[in-house]
Amino acid sequence: MGKKTIPENPPSAKALREARLKSALKANLQRRKAQTRARAVDETGENAAEKGGSNNNEAG
Repeated sequence: MGKKTIPENPPSAKALREARLKSALKANLQRRKAQTRARAVDETGENAAEKGGSNNNEAG
């Protein structure tokens, strides 16, 4: 019941590196997808008011 087993052999350096690279790649992919979504919103003009777009030229 809820008891975790401890592996007898610690992971090798190669396995640790692969796990680290896998998590870094996953984080990078998520960041790139978020950037792509943000750019798509900017191109459609939905976010123009927040960025100080052409609709906000009344100030002095």
